Amino acid sequence: MPLTDAAIRAALKVTERRKISDSAGLYLLIAPPREPAWRLKYRIAGREKLLSLGRLRDVPLRRAREKRDEARRLIADGIDPSDQRKAAKLARVDTFAAVAEEWLQTRKGALTQGSWERDREHLLNFVGPYLGSKPIGSIEAPELLAVLRRIEARGIRDTAHRARSVTSRVYRYAIATGRATRDIAADLKGALLPVISESYAAITDPVELGKLLRAIEGYDGQPTTNVALRMAPYVFLRPGELRAAEWAEIDFDSATWRIPARRMKMDEEHIVPLAAQVVALLREIQPLTGDGRLVFPALHTSLRPISENTLNVALRRLGYSGEQMTSHGFRSTASTLLNEQGWHPDLIELQLAHAERNKVRAAYNKAQRLDERRKMMQSWADYLDGLRGTAGAK
Repeated sequence: MPLTDAAIRAALKVTERRKISDSAGLYLLIAPPREPAWRLKYRIAGREKLLSLGRLRDVPLRRAREKRDEARRLIADGIDPSDQRKAAKLARVDTFAAVAEEWLQTRKGALTQGSWERDREHLLNFVGPYLGSKPIGSIEAPELLAVLRRIEARGIRDTAHRARSVTSRVYRYAIATGRATRDIAADLKGALLPVISESYAAITDPVELGKLLRAIEGYDGQPTTNVALRMAPYVFLRPGELRAAEWAEIDFDSATWRIPARRMKMDEEHIVPLAAQVVALLREIQPLTGDGRLVFPALHTSLRPISENTLNVALRRLGYSGEQMTSHGFRSTASTLLNEQGWHPDLIELQLAHAERNKVRAAYNKAQRLDERRKMMQSWADYLDGLRGTAGAK
């Protein structure tokens, strides 16, 4: 019988090594402690061979079947999909995208998950679409500069500078591995417009905040963006921490979100007590994305979260300029108004995940103040709901 998602979930509860078959040679290999992965058994030129189709967490059942069918079409034409994959890999090995991906893999254990994902986004989402298919050693500095100026033209100068910086690290790796002779990104130091250092724009006036909340409530974009934008004022996380949320981090029973250290700027686990309103938003998006790893996957792939600038773009669509409000600004909004309401600064700083220099005091705070923070977060959520309903009448 062909596999079903329910049958796969049941099979994963069994700890011993096993194969569970789907059809036409496709099966799922469960071999703890390795991750479950798809395999395709096929015959070509009289020989039996195996083809890896990816890990279960990256390739759902439907996509595994699509990859099986693609491979079998090649086999029907006398083409060995394993040989084709090797040839394609060799053809890509010197491209900017291939070298960047290779470099990223070498950095995976050395960076926090958030930093690694930001580097990957800058390389593959901002630079990759224009230079990704070109041999890395053939790209000239003016070509890279043109790409970086495209980013500048979108008004995100800091992203252009970060993209240049991470590209430079890829080039140093390419030089070390014999695929480039010079770092063209280093040649562009001083060529970009300077970043204007300023605080993130934030609305702190209650009346204006109420207007913003009502505007957000009427946002009609993609469902993942919609829910992420509506959730942002309640949890006041950094945008990268919010957009990369994973379902495994959410505990509905205790209404708690535990963000692992690898995803936090300070490289320490962060606990977010979830107000009832946030739980309701998560329940709203769960039917759409709950079968995957990410709470807010990108539109075209479930393997990556919505992009770094998605929430800011949504705010612009709502009519708020970068000088009025940013997604990062929700943190300043919460900090300012909660302090004005008389909440203890330590509670606010803990919930903002700011570093505590005194390690003993930090450990004490984390252990002892979660209940107080939970009360503060629910009070804050209720306050926002009140502003949303009453601000226009003031």
